[in-house]
Amino acid sequence: MLAKVCIIGIGYIGLPTALKLAEAGLEVVGVDVDHELIARINDGSFNSQEPGLTELYQKVRKRFSATIEVPESDAFIIAVGTPLLRRRKAADLSAVERAIRTMCPKLRPNNLVVLESTVPPLTCRELVAPLITELTGYQVPEDILLAHCPERVIPGNILCEITENSRIVGGVNTSSINAAKALYKHFVTGPLLLTDDVTAELCKLAENTYRDVNIALANQLADVAKSVGVCWQDLFQLANHHPRVNLLAPGIGVGGHCLPIDPWFIAEVNPLASTLLQEARRINDARPREIASALRQEVADCPGAKIVIIGMTYKPDTEDCRESPAMAIADELRNDGYQVTQYDPLVPGYTYCSLSDAARGADLLAVLVQHTVVREELTHSYTAIMNGMRRQRIVLY
Repeated sequence: MLAKVCIIGIGYIGLPTALKLAEAGLEVVGVDVDHELIARINDGSFNSQEPGLTELYQKVRKRFSATIEVPESDAFIIAVGTPLLRRRKAADLSAVERAIRTMCPKLRPNNLVVLESTVPPLTCRELVAPLITELTGYQVPEDILLAHCPERVIPGNILCEITENSRIVGGVNTSSINAAKALYKHFVTGPLLLTDDVTAELCKLAENTYRDVNIALANQLADVAKSVGVCWQDLFQLANHHPRVNLLAPGIGVGGHCLPIDPWFIAEVNPLASTLLQEARRINDARPREIASALRQEVADCPGAKIVIIGMTYKPDTEDCRESPAMAIADELRNDGYQVTQYDPLVPGYTYCSLSDAARGADLLAVLVQHTVVREELTHSYTAIMNGMRRQRIVLY
């Protein structure tokens, strides 16, 4: 019976998971290398911009603590980052391996190990299981149960989605599947979809690759429409009236921790069968350069132009700047020698008193990320914003 759970990696996913398990009545210990985070969790000063997270933390503090040392537990959840090795276009699994190495001295027979980190297919079987056996002598799954249960949440709505969304539970055998199912039933109210570990690993990647490929399609169709004098908004609206068509909106690029990275994890295991998704990655990766080129054209007649960019995050209404195309666009322009000032009302250190204030004296106001608060201020203060600019040019993406 589960009584104590250890979460290795208490970041965007690990911390909400830990708090929800603690809310369900389990004793939960979060393990991380961030000493400052651990101190804030243990002394009661932790605070988060994620809606509801701080309140949940305060509610479950008696059952949740943090440390740098892995304790003995009934179940271990690994939720560490798996970034992309840029030059090789392959998953960096070093944090996963470190987590396993720190966990193994505390493993005991019948423990459950769950890998939540996004990984290439076969990671559980070809990295996690052999490493556990090498370091402990225990066999997987005879002695140690092993499962892969990827998350399906979005920043800004994590606590709702981590609870209500369906959850894939993939185990290396039936006992592992059942043990992982029992763990997640403590807080997941959505359907628990049972499968094997490799299918679960590939499913998470397929979900994000689906969106990435469809965004690439939207970006290219919008470019074609522009080249023949067609409004892409009108085109997409008409096309989406077809009962089996759902074109996404084009954008400035693809950001966040998942979409720009996960397709490469598929390509890593089978590059010959994944040429379409690799091309989609290249199309979306090129968008920031293309947007930067379009902004240069906007100020081509204005030597020494001052460009004000609104938006630093990878999508609207979040403070998350990971893999942000807006940041890449700003960097492109700065590297070309343009005077670029960047603001974001949701990113600490980059806020402004008002949009009118931020745009004052600018030759171009480029709104790259349309946070709700930005759209509202544009609507209510458009005339004041324009009047304060040196040249009255606003572009919205």
